[in-house]
Amino acid sequence: MPTPTPVIARPARALYLDAFRGFTVAGMLLVNNASFSAGVPAQLVHAPWNQGVTFADMIFPWFLMAMGMAIPFSQASERARGTPRLRLVWRSVRRALVLLALGWLVDSAVAGHIVIGLGVLQLLGLTYLAAVALAGLPARARLVIAFVLLGAHWAAIRFLPVPEIGAGGFEEGRNLIQYLNQTYLARYHISGLISVVPTSALVLIATALTDVLRRMDLRLWRRFATMLLAGVGLTAGGWLLNLDLPFNKPVWTASYILLSAGLGTIIVAGFYLVFELAGWRWMALPLLVFGANPIVAYVAPILVKVMVLKHWTHIVAGRAVTLERAAQLWLGQVVGSAGAGTAYTVLYVGFWWLLCAYLYRRRIFVRI
Repeated sequence: MPTPTPVIARPARALYLDAFRGFTVAGMLLVNNASFSAGVPAQLVHAPWNQGVTFADMIFPWFLMAMGMAIPFSQASERARGTPRLRLVWRSVRRALVLLALGWLVDSAVAGHIVIGLGVLQLLGLTYLAAVALAGLPARARLVIAFVLLGAHWAAIRFLPVPEIGAGGFEEGRNLIQYLNQTYLARYHISGLISVVPTSALVLIATALTDVLRRMDLRLWRRFATMLLAGVGLTAGGWLLNLDLPFNKPVWTASYILLSAGLGTIIVAGFYLVFELAGWRWMALPLLVFGANPIVAYVAPILVKVMVLKHWTHIVAGRAVTLERAAQLWLGQVVGSAGAGTAYTVLYVGFWWLLCAYLYRRRIFVRI
């Protein structure tokens, strides 16, 4: 008897996915703008080399996951509209190019000079292009490709010899990925290109997980249970692989990919439980505000921070200080020096939430 083909839900707005994206954007804003008088909490700072992971280390992979989980919805919507395949290809390429250009703009603004390289948005663009190219394959095929990519990345680090280091060396500045970046890729301004391999695997895993949540032949609780089990399994796999090759964000080790995929899947399952099973959809609104305009919420705060708050000055007590410092000094007078940094962080993140809330209320969504 032939195996029945899974029935996939019609294109629809996935509240749990928008909430997950908004949760990730909120975390990103908190990490990027943390300013606490008593010192930034350890969870808001990236972990040192091979010293585990923190909440800050999870933000970028969860952003990748949110992007990957949106791909099946986007493609299903385009198919429902009858969009020609050639137009779909062009849109995907254009989106990747826009992400590259925005990444160069952000990196150049932060550095104060032109920077052409592979940063956060550039990696998003390249990974998106790779995932879209394979998104038409069955979910099992995508998962096989994802784990093959992770396995190849792990094996290369563990077994390929590096001059003056040997095989398996994994110290900061002395490992295969660093060697390839410095020796072959840096001259072309593409250091980090190898990261497309494990990050593409992460996005492919995310696309396959979305297929589970869109299956109409599964009851809601079965979809939730499947996602929860998948999240636990991925997390456990990451911890086991960590015993051989540690969690490492700069290199995007397979253990780090599996752990972030697992924890992200558990969070998505939690949102699915609250918004779909329990029906408490109203609770998603604070997160939807950020999730509806993720590019605005990522790019605009960085540009304002580096081009205005850290660049423009204001006279305080007879000396020129940046607007950021002037704001913190003023808050110190209002709430006390101990709480000035916290107040500044809350107000800055809150300002961008209000702006995004305005855009959300006016139904203004910036798409690329």
